[in-house]
Amino acid sequence: MTDTWRRSAQSVATELQAIFGTRLRSVVAYGALLDGHSDGPLTCLALVDTLTISDLDACAARAAGWHRARVAVPLILPTDEFRESLDAFPLEYGEILRAHETIAGENLLAGATIAPDDLRRACETQVKSHLLHLRESYMESGASPTAVSNLVRASAPAFGALLRNVARLFGVHSSSRMDTTLEGVRIAGLSERVVADVLALERPATVPQSDPARLFPEYLAAVEQLARTVNSWRTA
Repeated sequence: MTDTWRRSAQSVATELQAIFGTRLRSVVAYGALLDGHSDGPLTCLALVDTLTISDLDACAARAAGWHRARVAVPLILPTDEFRESLDAFPLEYGEILRAHETIAGENLLAGATIAPDDLRRACETQVKSHLLHLRESYMESGASPTAVSNLVRASAPAFGALLRNVARLFGVHSSSRMDTTLEGVRIAGLSERVVADVLALERPATVPQSDPARLFPEYLAAVEQLARTVNSWRTA
């Protein structure tokens, strides 16, 4: 994370400290910025002892300022609720656990784990939902090249997340976004060229190496293979 974003994260922590006082237990930064992807806003998680409607009002009053500073409204949770929800949001919270940096307070994420069975169920839901979305949207598009290109481009970030989640399901614990993504590609036996062409579309400024619409058949086949890979998973 660059010094600019680090200062932004510390500013968020200071503002949350003013709202929650001693009830603020921890503030962590997480997400793409920690992996060197600087296109999106800063994302933070704050763990607190209690969370009231007055706290929400105080945060709401700061939302516009956060947006201007390219900071997403922090994810704020009571600490116990976060720990009790690891089984409900294994993919979302697993991504936070994979790569985060404590900005203020305690490192409360140390020791938090996602149960393998919870991760498998969530991965299956995610990959099959993605597959259904691609098929349905392709039909809805009437196979229009422009619409299909937009579909591939819009779904690329979710595809990258799928690859990382499959890697974690099969025991990869790297904090590197790129390494985890590549491990997902390897585990599923996907074409590195196809994956690279799709994921290049995650960045709006990137000039596509291939026509996104022409990529669709191979892209769809890759997601189908990911679904088979998840179905093949078994606990040791």
